[in-house]
Amino acid sequence: MLSNVPISSIKAFEAAARTGSFRDAANELHLTPSAVSHAIRKLEATLRTVLFERTARSVRLTPAGENLMRHAGAAFDQLRRGLEEVAARGPQLVRVHSAPSFAAQWLTPRLARFLASHPKLEVRLAANTDYARFKTDDFDIDIVYGQPHAEGVEIVPLAEETVTPLCAPALAATIKQPADLLERTLIRSDVKQVQWHQWFAANGLESPALHGMRFDRSFLALATAAEGLGVALESTLLAERELASGRLVAPLAGRATDIRYIGHRLVVPRSDYQRSAVRAFADWIISELHRER
Repeated sequence: MLSNVPISSIKAFEAAARTGSFRDAANELHLTPSAVSHAIRKLEATLRTVLFERTARSVRLTPAGENLMRHAGAAFDQLRRGLEEVAARGPQLVRVHSAPSFAAQWLTPRLARFLASHPKLEVRLAANTDYARFKTDDFDIDIVYGQPHAEGVEIVPLAEETVTPLCAPALAATIKQPADLLERTLIRSDVKQVQWHQWFAANGLESPALHGMRFDRSFLALATAAEGLGVALESTLLAERELASGRLVAPLAGRATDIRYIGHRLVVPRSDYQRSAVRAFADWIISELHRER
């Protein structure tokens, strides 16, 4: 089947599907709209299916067309990236997806350092709590919180993190021992793997009933704690800037049992791991984390 499909027809289909217009595809490919239409009709005849719904003013992909575009779009994107790398034209793009708090608290403050040391690379960063689906999403690297379950990927555990109570200096002056937290406002991070009840248990105390502020992002909990509104149970890795500036302190450092765990992991498709740009970014993250330990 593949040998019977001209690459020019697939190219015309991909351009028309991406732009949503035979005319725009023709302009991009330096062809006439009728030539694009003829190429796509030839492709439909070969595949014995209809790829576009045509009206007087527009074209729209059929379900079969959407299915083909998922594969064709990814294939042409890979081809474009390969040609750019081989030709060394312009900066090489690394598309990064990250857990939001890691992106906001640790990654973005250091990106300037990475770009300064890799002037031929360019980074596109997106952040949300969903894991990247590499087969359909536009990403090369995912920095995840938790333990991902995926096939065909390399998973690299990042630095061990210390989770401890953090608060503003004024509030810290009133906290001398773990039991003092029983009478304080405790800020909760709903998606955190380490919760207050685990910390209290590690320190031989029964967790109090928790009321008040709760967030679904660590960076929100840290910002709230820095404003003096309560005590957050958070990672010192994510709170590095606030701790360095003195906006947050660890009131029980050396006087309580902290919890240590690996919270974040680097995930890269095996097929992409040897790409020079991807490997450079992955190696940089790992070296940065180890350098600061």
